[in-house]
Amino acid sequence: MADQQHDHSEDSQKQAKLLSQALPFMQRYEDCTIVVKYGGNAMGDAELGQAFARDVALLKQSGVNPIVVHGGGPQIGRMLSEMGIESKFEGGLRVTDERTVEIVEMVLAGSINKDIVAMINAEGEWAIGLCGKDGNMVFAEKAHKTFVDPDSNIERILDLGFVGDIVEVDRTLLDLLAKSEMIPVIAPVAPGRDGHTYNINADTFAGAIAGALNATRLLFLTDVPGVLDADGNLIKQLTVDEAKALIADGTVSGGMIPKVETCIHAIEAGVEGVVILNGKTAHAVLLELYTKHGAGTLIVR
Repeated sequence: MADQQHDHSEDSQKQAKLLSQALPFMQRYEDCTIVVKYGGNAMGDAELGQAFARDVALLKQSGVNPIVVHGGGPQIGRMLSEMGIESKFEGGLRVTDERTVEIVEMVLAGSINKDIVAMINAEGEWAIGLCGKDGNMVFAEKAHKTFVDPDSNIERILDLGFVGDIVEVDRTLLDLLAKSEMIPVIAPVAPGRDGHTYNINADTFAGAIAGALNATRLLFLTDVPGVLDADGNLIKQLTVDEAKALIADGTVSGGMIPKVETCIHAIEAGVEGVVILNGKTAHAVLLELYTKHGAGTLIVR
């Protein structure tokens, strides 16, 4: 019995120590806007999803203004397959025809969005599901992407259908929701002035939202620890110039290049700092914001 009381006392002391260490960081982010991009590959696990929802709820309870932007590429792929629609890719990017964009909107702004809302609500906060169409929050136009054929070295313009680039962000609705204690959960679907619906890359969408709100932090939850150096070690912090240099010398390569470039664009748009971190680590958001050493790679101006 005495041993159990001793263990309980030690556990209580550890918890108190952790809370006291977190307090300065909680004060640091009070009244700040934190945009979290919750990636499709970081979803998929019920326990991790619950930990993520708890993190977002705790941010709100700590006086932070959290905004969640989510992806859903794997889920879209599965739904298209179930409906007998073949996924077509050009230059590694999904071609989104009129039938496909309807499925994309259904999955992103429907099932995925509402699942995340429900998880956060279950943690005692008020989340509300949105997409770029709501309150004319985001307008997009048809994206024009180029692709260099590796065999012929010839550059050609890709027609990706209803894949869009963001041309306008109106923060009015998000400002109103921040004052009303709501947590926005936003799907990366937006209208165009031409009347069409466009599928937007979720990283790009999150960066545009964070830039428009001059967010203190934009967190990209991915399936990697962050940016790695040439020896495979995690780089804790980079300036924009250092990040560009790592792309130029090939240290940052493959799929990490567009991720880092999106971070740079977000900072140039007004975000104070952008973090790439592993969303498959439980409570990654709290570890990044409320501990001394963080959990991923912080990129700053």
